[in-house]
Amino acid sequence: MAGPTAHDRDDPWSDLLAEDHALLDRTSTAERVADALRQLIIDGRLRPGTRLSEHSAGKALAVSRNTLREAFRLLGHERLLVHEFHRGVYVRVLHADDVTDLYRTRRLLETGAIRRAAEAPAEAVAAVEAAVADAEQAAADERWLDVGSANMRFHQAIAALAGSPRTDEIMRQLTAELRLAFHAMSELRPFHEPYIAMNRDLARLLAAGEIDAAATALEEYLTTAERQLLDAFP
Repeated sequence: MAGPTAHDRDDPWSDLLAEDHALLDRTSTAERVADALRQLIIDGRLRPGTRLSEHSAGKALAVSRNTLREAFRLLGHERLLVHEFHRGVYVRVLHADDVTDLYRTRRLLETGAIRRAAEAPAEAVAAVEAAVADAEQAAADERWLDVGSANMRFHQAIAALAGSPRTDEIMRQLTAELRLAFHAMSELRPFHEPYIAMNRDLARLLAAGEIDAAATALEEYLTTAERQLLDAFP
């Protein structure tokens, strides 16, 4: 069997995984490895089409190939990775149909959750505000990739208003897939910047208890975002 190639040794994404090595120990499970990879996707640091070699990932996380293969399989079921026969495992490249279905699911989850906001604990509403504040600070620092990550946390916090662990899990998977779609946008600032103010407006409506207005605003928000993304796909 051939040894690792120079490409495998120099993968920049494996350096990002190595930063998470301290979070893993010898009892680490495939689920925890999958969590680390999923978070890199949510943060926009693993781009669509990136090849994930077992050698690079195994070295970065100090886990066995069997553990990696199981983690890759889990993320494949989440539609985040694809296995290409005789070529390897790659971060999935999304298509326009994926975007349409993602936003169909978002409308069900997020607008449903926002209508439960009156029953949500104060810390759940505070998490929405915190995500907006993170995005505003990242924008002030010109950290547009981080603005996108804060936006993901904002929508996860919206879904968390439902008070359902199952909804939270679905939303984590959905936002990872959605972040892959965001890579279709050629420039980050023009894409992310307008949504900071829109997120702020939604947070204000929630804090004021204007649930119906917030749900209506979110429906319009999602329609705008979907059209913008679809226009970027061939």
